[in-house]
Amino acid sequence: MKKRTTLASIDVGTTKVCTIIAEVDGSGGLRIVGVGITPSNGLHKGLVVNINEARESIRDSVRKAEQACGYKVESAYVGVTGRHVTSTNNRGVVAITHGDRLVRRDDLKRVLSCAQNIKVPSDRRLLHVIPRGYAIDGQMGIKNPVGMHGFRLDVETHIITAAVTSVQNLVKCIRSIGLDIEDLVLEPLASSEAILTLDEKQVGVILADIGGGTTDIAIFKEGSIWHTAILPVAGYQLTRDIAIGLGLPFDVAEEMKKRYGSVMPVYESKSETTSAISADGHGVSYQDLCDIVRARVEEIIRLILLEMPRSEYEELVPAGLVLTGGSSNLSGIEALGRDILRLPVRVGVPTTMTGISDILRDPAHATSVGLLLWGMKHEGRQLWKSRGLLRRFLSRIKNLFR
Repeated sequence: MKKRTTLASIDVGTTKVCTIIAEVDGSGGLRIVGVGITPSNGLHKGLVVNINEARESIRDSVRKAEQACGYKVESAYVGVTGRHVTSTNNRGVVAITHGDRLVRRDDLKRVLSCAQNIKVPSDRRLLHVIPRGYAIDGQMGIKNPVGMHGFRLDVETHIITAAVTSVQNLVKCIRSIGLDIEDLVLEPLASSEAILTLDEKQVGVILADIGGGTTDIAIFKEGSIWHTAILPVAGYQLTRDIAIGLGLPFDVAEEMKKRYGSVMPVYESKSETTSAISADGHGVSYQDLCDIVRARVEEIIRLILLEMPRSEYEELVPAGLVLTGGSSNLSGIEALGRDILRLPVRVGVPTTMTGISDILRDPAHATSVGLLLWGMKHEGRQLWKSRGLLRRFLSRIKNLFR
């Protein structure tokens, strides 16, 4: 199997569509060669609400990325989000029946198939079945049981499902512009590839991707996914609150939020009568603006906390909270998070890219970059599997000639 030399990702968000094209070098690294970012139309809270508008936004984004590098995008890794996404944990158990009692890869397939044997309603589809950890004869904490001896193999998996209609509408938009989909990836899982460190995942950490329409949450513990959730509250609701509370047009409220918004404002250096001025001359009280921003962001952080699977969150996630997504650019958001959670809080920015990647060094592009990194892992697994098949085939040929 020949490994591809380019990968592409498409992050179809509520406020923007971002397409990235990257070259894969000989050492397995990625070099960004094309980026296309366009305003998103036809989507609301991560869901397609107008197929024609969404299709044109995606087409424009892909075209910009292709023009930047001269490559033609044929397929891409695509992010999925929305309130329709749900998750659960499930266990699978199988017996090791080989005479030597060695766990083989076929046994991994059997136990994973057993774990995903849950009743999925007809209006939903499986998105991911991710093994969290294995156990052999009751011995927990095994990451790769292949080659180990035992009589019984257990696995605990994290199963993610999505609404069929929502996924089909997104797939239809992508395929209608002549692109294939390599894989559909839950967006917080993709963001974690670009933002989180291995140590954070091992110790226990919350990732919160606060985008335009949704806040995507993923909790990691002991190196694997622990819990995922999607909140339908994010930057769009913050801008709407500013527009309603201060009597501003939505576009002006968005500009005010980005230019002046702070969740930990310093009023001492600004008199309470100081106004924040937009490009077209609208003026509002700086204090009123920041009070609205702080109230909404505090609500989002507390909603993230409510998604914790147990109340003793300090023990579950001692590495704290990592914020990413466009709304995490708000000034003071780390300090507010530390005040509420009493845990470490940082803003995650993708920094592992080379090439024309300066524009991507922003929390808003964590998902786009993460989709590429997810794709790299997938391509690596496929290449490994093909090499394994080739080795077994050659071994059988040698045995025939002995």
